[in-house]
Amino acid sequence: MTALHEIQQLLAQLTPGEKASVLQNVAQDLGDAFPGIDSRNGVCGGEPCIVRTRIPVWVLHRMRQSGVSEADILRAYPTISAEDLTNAWHYTRAHLDEIEAQARANEEA
Repeated sequence: MTALHEIQQLLAQLTPGEKASVLQNVAQDLGDAFPGIDSRNGVCGGEPCIVRTRIPVWVLHRMRQSGVSEADILRAYPTISAEDLTNAWHYTRAHLDEIEAQARANEEA
């Protein structure tokens, strides 16, 4: 049984008030989370990527900086959507120093 499946079963047993409390805790835990962007140990060195892919945000950022249009980025990466790009741009704006450092580190490697 996956953790998500177990949580879904437990949620079904909670009262509406208890569910609201869980939701509040989850919202606080997410804090600085960005929808569609995920950082996971073991996936691209823990760098932020588009969810369900191994496409790091820094790669998309560098493409954009190089003058590649969003349409061309989407053609190059058919598994992502315009919404994914929007999420990546929001993440980049909020974490520009981090994204630039990741780009430089990967370019120097």
